[in-house]
Amino acid sequence: MSRRLRADSSPRRLFEPARVLSQAEAESLAKRIVGFSQADSCRVSLQSSARGNTRFAVNQVSTSGDNEDVSVRVRVTVGKKVGAASTNRLDDEGLRQVVQVAERIARLQPDDPELMPELGPQQYTRVDAFHAATAAAEPQQRADIVRKVTEASRAAGLSATGYLEVVTAATAIANSAGLFAYHRSTDCAFTTTVRTADGAGSGWAGAAARDIGAIDGAALAATAIDKARRSLNAVAIEPGRYTVVLEPTAVGNLVQLMAFATNARQADEGRSFFSKPGGGTKIGLKVVDERVTLRSDPQDAIAPGVPFDGDGLPTRNVTWIENGTVKELGYDRFWAGRKGVAPVVLPGTLQMSGGSQSVQDMIASTERGILVTRFWYIRPVDPRTILYTGLTRDGTFLIERGRVTRAIKNLRFNESPVFLLNNIEALGQPQRVSASESGSAGIPIVVPAVKARDFTFTSLSDAV
Repeated sequence: MSRRLRADSSPRRLFEPARVLSQAEAESLAKRIVGFSQADSCRVSLQSSARGNTRFAVNQVSTSGDNEDVSVRVRVTVGKKVGAASTNRLDDEGLRQVVQVAERIARLQPDDPELMPELGPQQYTRVDAFHAATAAAEPQQRADIVRKVTEASRAAGLSATGYLEVVTAATAIANSAGLFAYHRSTDCAFTTTVRTADGAGSGWAGAAARDIGAIDGAALAATAIDKARRSLNAVAIEPGRYTVVLEPTAVGNLVQLMAFATNARQADEGRSFFSKPGGGTKIGLKVVDERVTLRSDPQDAIAPGVPFDGDGLPTRNVTWIENGTVKELGYDRFWAGRKGVAPVVLPGTLQMSGGSQSVQDMIASTERGILVTRFWYIRPVDPRTILYTGLTRDGTFLIERGRVTRAIKNLRFNESPVFLLNNIEALGQPQRVSASESGSAGIPIVVPAVKARDFTFTSLSDAV
């Protein structure tokens, strides 16, 4: 029997491993699209992704799906007018149409006074953000990870719900000035909420990594189950200012908001926390505890980023805050030219410095305080202080005389990461967290647990 015949007679697989555009395929496709344009300039952005997800509820898988797609975005300029259109049709007729639509839109637009010319060829540093085992992960592998949570929860008489997503992606940019950039990556995020049978107790655990092998379903199950059990019989406490021990996910929920505010133009125009009283920015000024350093390193091994931004500009290692002092802010090409500085790409990844204390060390040193697993439903209040409001969720506990004594009802906070990072009492070892509200991996973040004083809670919530 020939090898071909043996292969044909074997059971037909219903699943094919994730596949995204290779660099050669992306470059060929982009060049083909640019070639259809008659505009003064043309930029093509390609997003190629293969996503697999498994949802589960009441200790059983509810859905399992896989999706592959290639999206094409075309941006053209006609004089100083800009037009854009997108499609996922990859045949010549579809690609010609999307270019023509973008060109028609451009001719209808007013001039863009801040239009910048397309970048020519750039030099990029390779970022290793791809893990072959993640790209090859099959639905059965996702189900095996989920089963570690559902079976442990069922055995404990609890109910687990959650979401596991595995993403393989390739991003490419090309333009009519000869620029081409390509990057591929993998990400995996797993979050679970475990509830008690009466629905009154809730525990959460989550993790994100580029390597699916780093997602430890058994460990996450143990954490969520333990929190759910301990969160029963929650009591109300008076809102107010408390010493808090924030687990790393809660820190990531808040500190990423500070990174999102590092926009130099907003600071120069007086619309930001980073605006200096009397004009200018706070670059060079101390704004948080000197133990705090925030940086974005696209080549970080745990939380890698992307080697270029949406213009095709190379990213680099940027230290936004060093030892509490503002070192850099983000400048797009237009604003950098206006200010006579080099452009600085805004963060696509974030790393925060830490210390040596464990969460248990922090609890042991707390006379009275609150242990927070994570925050939820976080919404902006005041951009000039980076003030946000939101809720604790899935494991909020009272600390008394150096130990966790009881579960407490959830609380609404009104707080800024700036205040949090000014009131630090202790820092833990940084670790990657899943800080996205959606359950997807979100931007890669590495942060420590934090013990801080005077954290402001404004009201109680009956939500579990």
